[in-house]
Amino acid sequence: MEATGTDEVEKIKSKFMSAWHNMKYSWVLKTKTYFSRNSPVFLLGKCYHFKTDESTELSTDGSNFDKINVEISGNVEEFRKDFISRIWLTYREEFPQIKGSALTTDCGWGCTLRTGQMLLAQGLMLHFLGRAWVWPDALEVDSSDSESWTAHTVKKLTASFEASLTAEREPKILSNHHHPTVKRNCGDSEMRNEVYHRKIISWFGDSPLAAFGLHQLIEYGKKSGKIAGDWYGPAVVAHILRKAVEEARDPELQGVTVYVAQDCTVYSSDVIDRQCSLLDSGKADTKAVIILVPVRLGGERTNMDYLEFVKGILSLEYCVGIIGGKPKQSYYFAGFQDDSLIYMDPHYCQSFVDVSIKDFPLESFHCPSPKKMSFKKMDPSCTIGFYCRTVQDFEKASEEITKESGSVFHSIGFYRSGGSGSHPAGAAAGAGRPTRWHS
Repeated sequence: MEATGTDEVEKIKSKFMSAWHNMKYSWVLKTKTYFSRNSPVFLLGKCYHFKTDESTELSTDGSNFDKINVEISGNVEEFRKDFISRIWLTYREEFPQIKGSALTTDCGWGCTLRTGQMLLAQGLMLHFLGRAWVWPDALEVDSSDSESWTAHTVKKLTASFEASLTAEREPKILSNHHHPTVKRNCGDSEMRNEVYHRKIISWFGDSPLAAFGLHQLIEYGKKSGKIAGDWYGPAVVAHILRKAVEEARDPELQGVTVYVAQDCTVYSSDVIDRQCSLLDSGKADTKAVIILVPVRLGGERTNMDYLEFVKGILSLEYCVGIIGGKPKQSYYFAGFQDDSLIYMDPHYCQSFVDVSIKDFPLESFHCPSPKKMSFKKMDPSCTIGFYCRTVQDFEKASEEITKESGSVFHSIGFYRSGGSGSHPAGAAAGAGRPTRWHS
């Protein structure tokens, strides 16, 4: 009886904290982000120009498209489509209980796992859909929903607290409304792409069986001494992602592998060995590789001398983003303009979506508006990701990354000889000290 009473207290505490974090993190989408018209915008290797003769700023939510010419408007629209098409993974609540805990939400602690998921999702999108793919319904995602989301959160806070007091299993409140996905006549190619779009998202579902879902990542994190509710660093998450891909059993995922760099050094022969390893079927074929490089861009604070290096990396077609953020707040960095980084923020608590059902709603997995942050606010600890489909792509990427790395410091090193293999899960390669870069 005593154990049962303790479990009930933990459940009530978890519900209340979930409601509180939902309230706390519901304001993150309210502010608009403005972009200069006179500087190029880079997003995961693609460049967009909003240049005009005027010096005013441009909002990417479409609120002032009528004030700019058609050519610039078209370019902004293409940028919006591209950004919104990236997969956005945020805090969730009311998902199945995490094994070994009373937690049914990751609000307040799971942000680095979420940004790691976003980086991996981008790698899988490149693998299955290609960089040119955009979600046909991207512009249907309404950025003005942030106002109604906030109002909904206030109601949910009250309902969850009342439910906790009365020991109800679930708060009695309507879930967030979703706009139905626009139905259209699709060709074979578009239908195939939509199947993969949904499949990729389903791999990140918040259920114990999802290959890259929170529940599985937490299980792999236990080998690093981490449990649900702990804060995870970018280097630890890199090794968790490697393990998750290694253990994935979906046949579609057998053609992808993950390599984690050792002390900012990539051993080319090790990467190529991974790419040329046999598939589970015994068939000899080249695997695509996602390379994760945990780095530290300074000591206590990020060294501004690394700005051009980071911008150069985000300009490369091979880049799948950066797991980074501010101290104690993780963001997924996907681009930049001038000295500001463009990112997706996981700190918005959304309701659980059952991705196992047919035609599950997609809107909450796509961010309606980008956010920007000055580079000088960036935490020095981060993990950089790259995707290479073939050995030839890897060799070309090695040359380009080495070129970018040599612009200020010798950064990410590529060696022909093999290393001793990836660090065990949880080893913070390159973290915990100012990084010594190798050429």
